[in-house]
Amino acid sequence: MDAQPNNRLPPLFRALESRNFRLFFAGQGISLIGTFLQQVALGWFVYRVTGSKLLLGTIAFASQAPSFLLSPIAGALADRWNRRKVLVIVQSLQGLQALALAIAIATDHAPIWLILTIVTIFGSLNAIDIPFRQSLVSQMLDDKTALPNAIALNSALFNSARLVGPALGGLLVASMGEATCFFLNAVSYLAIVGALLAIHPHPTETTKRHRLGKEILDGLRYVRSHAPIRDLLLLVSAVGMLGLAYTVLLPVMARDLLHGDARTLGLLMGSGGAGAIVGALLLASRKSTDGLLPKIALASTLSGVSLLALSRIHLLQWSMPLIALSGFGFVFSAGGANTLIQTWVDNRFRGRVLSLYTLAFLGSSTIGNLAMGWLSTHLGMPDAMLVFGGLFLASAVVFALRSPSFRNDPRCVPVVPLQSDEHRIPS
Repeated sequence: MDAQPNNRLPPLFRALESRNFRLFFAGQGISLIGTFLQQVALGWFVYRVTGSKLLLGTIAFASQAPSFLLSPIAGALADRWNRRKVLVIVQSLQGLQALALAIAIATDHAPIWLILTIVTIFGSLNAIDIPFRQSLVSQMLDDKTALPNAIALNSALFNSARLVGPALGGLLVASMGEATCFFLNAVSYLAIVGALLAIHPHPTETTKRHRLGKEILDGLRYVRSHAPIRDLLLLVSAVGMLGLAYTVLLPVMARDLLHGDARTLGLLMGSGGAGAIVGALLLASRKSTDGLLPKIALASTLSGVSLLALSRIHLLQWSMPLIALSGFGFVFSAGGANTLIQTWVDNRFRGRVLSLYTLAFLGSSTIGNLAMGWLSTHLGMPDAMLVFGGLFLASAVVFALRSPSFRNDPRCVPVVPLQSDEHRIPS
């Protein structure tokens, strides 16, 4: 029987009552800061050395393309294998790739082909990591009704790191060079590996196993037949492909449009993180999923409008709040979609559906980043952002028009009760 929460923490942090989730939360927070240190350093290094916008998109493509092949497989395996043990192995290997990148750059042996190879390895590991990590969250909670809060807190943590990491990374790159950020990222993986070794997740239900290919197809059929989850995944795809594609060219915006340096890049990335934190905390403060769908639609629309404005305004004092506004909308949209999907999904398909969430977000980002790099090379970054922003706004409007029908869908009820029956989405 699950332990009942002891109510020592405010409702905003109720998932942290579980020891397992507290340990995981702390370890992941340290590791994520390291990840964003590496991200800002890698983007700056590649653009400083090559001056190529297309190559920035190619690097991002290499880091996310493996999700197309590996995410569905990883999702099916996450419904079979011990999630904690797999994550220990994957996170350890990710730490080693960060160390390899640090050594290559520190010793001036970092040709672009080597960077592409290492980044592709990281992307492959990440495609495996995300479905396993998201599926493990429900096993770490003593109070299962805290699942939406745990998802939102994870999103807040990710975006807090997105705020701190780039700001710190910009300072470190400017003062100590890119290699320092890569070394710190490698060390940061010790925190998450240590946390994973210390937790004791609750067991999951065992189900009859079939061939791996059949289980993957069963997951696809489940999503195809579940229109609300399917539409949420399509919205997440639009966020990854159209909404966030501009972020791969933030080094271009910082240096060429705003005439700044690595500190400017850190400020831009940090602004997006600040807005994202507000969106994630707003999600975490919710007591139920009631009324979440129209708010997701509104947040998506807000992000589309902010992108259109950002494509026309090239002043730092305006770019920062516009990026913050878009960050708020994107995180509330994607995080809210994740919350509803994990709340509605049948537990038998949890790993497979979350792998499709990963594919929708990272896989679509792969296409979007490459397309943004190519389009900005031909049209310039401002016009490329205008095109992508307009397409995303159109996607948000379509979702807003379709989502009201979900309120009467009998499948849109929580798998576990949230607080009490009055908080359930009406069926």
